[in-house]
Amino acid sequence: MILLKNGRIIDPDTNLDMIGDVLIDKDRIIDIADNIDIGENEAQVIDCSGCVVGPGLVDIHVHFRDPGFTYKEDIESGAKCAAAGGVTSVILMANTKPCVDSIETLEYVTKKAKQQSVHIYTCANITKGMQGKELLDFKEFIKNGAVGFTDDGIPLLDEEVVKKAMVEAARYDTVLSFHEEDPRFIKNNGVNHGKASEHFKIGGSDRKAEISMVERDLELALKTGAKINIQHISAKETLDLIREAKKKCIKQNIFAEATPHHIALTEDDTIKYGTGAKMNPPLRSEADRQAIIDAIKDDTIDFIATDHAPHSVEEKNRDITQAPSGILGLETSLPVIYDVLVRENNISWLKVFCKMSTNPARLYGINAGKLAKNAIADVVVFDEKNAKVYTETMSKSQNSPFLGKKFNGRIALTICSGKIVYRD
Repeated sequence: MILLKNGRIIDPDTNLDMIGDVLIDKDRIIDIADNIDIGENEAQVIDCSGCVVGPGLVDIHVHFRDPGFTYKEDIESGAKCAAAGGVTSVILMANTKPCVDSIETLEYVTKKAKQQSVHIYTCANITKGMQGKELLDFKEFIKNGAVGFTDDGIPLLDEEVVKKAMVEAARYDTVLSFHEEDPRFIKNNGVNHGKASEHFKIGGSDRKAEISMVERDLELALKTGAKINIQHISAKETLDLIREAKKKCIKQNIFAEATPHHIALTEDDTIKYGTGAKMNPPLRSEADRQAIIDAIKDDTIDFIATDHAPHSVEEKNRDITQAPSGILGLETSLPVIYDVLVRENNISWLKVFCKMSTNPARLYGINAGKLAKNAIADVVVFDEKNAKVYTETMSKSQNSPFLGKKFNGRIALTICSGKIVYRD
């Protein structure tokens, strides 16, 4: 047994916010109370005074690069990153090599995932070869373990293909996640068209690339009723579109996602860190960043997910136009959110855990996102009193603008299925 004493217990599922104890036995939470006395029973007692105790994070947008790019990350190293970040459930994107467009590749990922210390699920692709033309057999892939579908990394340009995918997704009650960037408005991706692109003397990525595709897909989702997630939102106009579309929803089928880096950083950081802060979609203006924070406050944004995207040092050392886009995110997501949303913007821990754990688990129907009696014992303990400098990562890669940064809090403990998988 594990007894967590004197922590601030947060559970968005039951709107719980209290100081007390959590008792874990095997893989379950067996009690939550003001004070738990276990009598003569043996237990590992951990004092959580000054710490927040919440449901393990559920990250629905992660790249572990396995198979095909395991020099950047693999399922084992990615699982260690997740545990170190308080993330007990992850959902993998499908843009591997080969991509997850065959049952054979799906089975490879799911089999390897089951051997790890955290819960790992995977999406399959929407289209074969991520070519944006021929749909996969959704029914067959769901039967074999895919929890959703995405061509993340490549936008779906053919409107008819998107419509067909949404009809199929609605039929099987599954989730489609969309990477919304129209290449017609992009000259050099990963850098905002504006201050940052002018600094690097390149064309950059115009905000219209995101806005135009989101507008199209919201209309299709309203017509088909398909559950869609608009990934890694970067532009304030996108949020306005989603806010209005949600008002028109008869079914609650339109969802929105933001990343910690779009919440914390702007194009000024792209100028500062160069390829270390190059990502798709790019970091944009301070006004866009503030709009994302406002959309978290008013629940236009449903999820905070990392888009954890490892790349090698050699790749990131290339010229700004040649280096790949993406940064690490799993280990720093909660410290970033604590500093920016909780401390600076006075957003409640209940809302934070709702968007980083409870809501993501509900969307995908996975058994997670709750801190309650009889729930699976997936728990993160976050220390608000002790700062930490992020100096090293569990990842095979090093591509994070947050390396070297001092955060005001730290992940103290991660428990997955009743086992301690990380302790600082």
